[in-house]
Amino acid sequence: MGFFRQIAEYLYIRKREPGTPPPNRYVKYMHGMNRISIFMFLIALIIMILRFVIMPLFKK
Repeated sequence: MGFFRQIAEYLYIRKREPGTPPPNRYVKYMHGMNRISIFMFLIALIIMILRFVIMPLFKK
């Protein structure tokens, strides 16, 4: 369950636990880069689904 909790914290869906120390500057940068890569992956996945699954259904 820790993996999904970390993803939720990256995407600001879930707040961090109150007892954890605040992240330093480099950890914030790393989380920002991870956030960007997750969003880019999701956008690419949506485009691929549209292009290879949805669009061929309308060409018939």
